[in-house]
Amino acid sequence: MMATEVKQTTRAQESTNAIERLYITMRHLLNRGFYKPSGVSGNALRSALLLLRPEIYGTIAEDKAELNGLIYVLERLPEGIEECRFINLTSDEGFSKSHLKAIVPPKRRRNCYRIDDEQMNIEITRGRSDIYDILTHLTFLFIESGKICKRVLVDGGSATIRDWDKLTEFVLSEEKNDDEREVALIHAANILGRTFDEVGDIQNKLKTPEDPDRFLNVIYWLGKLALEEETTGNKRTITFSPLLRERLGHHLHGEKWAQTIKQTLKEKGLLERPLHIISANMHSVMNSLFAKKALAKEFPESNSLKIYEALSSEKNKKLNEKVKSVAGKNGMIFMDDKSGTNIDIQIFDTAKFGKDTCCYELPENMPQEQKPVIFVMDYAFGEQAYETIDELLKPLEEDGEKYFLTVDSLSIMGKAGILEGGKGDLMIPSAHIFEGTADNYPFNNELSASDFEGNGLKVLEGTMVTVLGTSLQNKDVLKFFHESTWNVIGLEMEGVHYQKAIQSASRIRKSIKKDVKVRYAYYASDNPLETGSTLASGGLGTTGVKPTYLITDRILKQIFNS
Repeated sequence: MMATEVKQTTRAQESTNAIERLYITMRHLLNRGFYKPSGVSGNALRSALLLLRPEIYGTIAEDKAELNGLIYVLERLPEGIEECRFINLTSDEGFSKSHLKAIVPPKRRRNCYRIDDEQMNIEITRGRSDIYDILTHLTFLFIESGKICKRVLVDGGSATIRDWDKLTEFVLSEEKNDDEREVALIHAANILGRTFDEVGDIQNKLKTPEDPDRFLNVIYWLGKLALEEETTGNKRTITFSPLLRERLGHHLHGEKWAQTIKQTLKEKGLLERPLHIISANMHSVMNSLFAKKALAKEFPESNSLKIYEALSSEKNKKLNEKVKSVAGKNGMIFMDDKSGTNIDIQIFDTAKFGKDTCCYELPENMPQEQKPVIFVMDYAFGEQAYETIDELLKPLEEDGEKYFLTVDSLSIMGKAGILEGGKGDLMIPSAHIFEGTADNYPFNNELSASDFEGNGLKVLEGTMVTVLGTSLQNKDVLKFFHESTWNVIGLEMEGVHYQKAIQSASRIRKSIKKDVKVRYAYYASDNPLETGSTLASGGLGTTGVKPTYLITDRILKQIFNS
């Protein structure tokens, strides 16, 4: 008899196993309440991440330091986290009422508090996706920290190399000049296994007026804590507060957020009116509705795109204020989030739009009670999309009465990774699949590829995969999704969660009508299958302006003509 051939597991299968291991380990650690990055559990996370080698973390598996990945992670974690030996993940436990000042990472809206020299508390109000995101980024930092330690320790771990001693001397010195900074960068480059050019480039990207040496400080602290761990046994520790473990998954923040919104709609007499929910950013709907007419003097000849590009620039705050002021006078209600979800709200009452203020027109002689209310919510994060929409679509219960929302449509616009095309191209999904399972959510999308053709952007139509975290994607898994019969065109983090909430409200709970209209459209923030085009390669800049406003325009046209 012929020996049975043992089929080797493919890279895609190995990667899928690694993702599963990461999530199982993270959930276990959450239940347990703490872990040490250098302990058994920390090593399990590290080895799974090294096996997976996500695109976003570039050369994580090589001996040399990964610099673009480092910038990506530092933009999403609180400043100073590299100095902290104790990192505590908490729920909203009232730190905002203390003397401590909240530290908010530039690319993630989460409140963090530096408790003392050694401890950082990070508030988790957006569910498990937020925890996975943070733990993955921290694991990356610990891997990079370990690389520095390995290159710096010599003589069986009892001495450090000269480059490290010189870098330490520079970081700890009071007076610093540019010549000394350059010399310190040369030493850092040697420690990191990178060229002076590469290190200089990252130094310029990370420096701030308050901290011109941020990069060198980060490298020093990453190395210092790893060295102390190795030589003195002072271990870093990640803990999850008892309250966080108790509250997780109970929609506490989502319920508070939704309740406030529904009460506001009731107070303003808008509960009976047709409601159109849009998940987008806090500028594109407002600007699309009012900017062209509000800024007619400033841009008499200009096309809409030039206006939107100008509004997206930090330099033009006055133009933004002018549009916001016009919107405020014409029925816009802005609700700053106080619930901890970090999701702000705008409500546009089209019945209050003044004559010649809006750039879209409702059908003539439309009765006031039929004029739509447009509800815009800022982007949710991962599983938080289910929590917020699920709570929002439930009826408002007050004084023993139920008030149902008259939801006509839900539109989801977002950024996503594209698997065939480049930054700024469009994806119109016909179904969402949940990564790591065969759970699938097909739906009738009111938007189609033909709505966007002829605008100089590539438009793809097909299945999208909802991933557990953008920081865990690797080429092999994505290639499998793209090339197999799943026909996946892109990946994002919220689609399944939104659709799950919409389906349960419209088909099972019956709290909104069964034939509610659904619109999904995404524009590409990166192509994880192309080296150099991942999220770690930088933002979209003005490339994102055209697709953002094109999608917003198509959504609004359908709402105004429905």
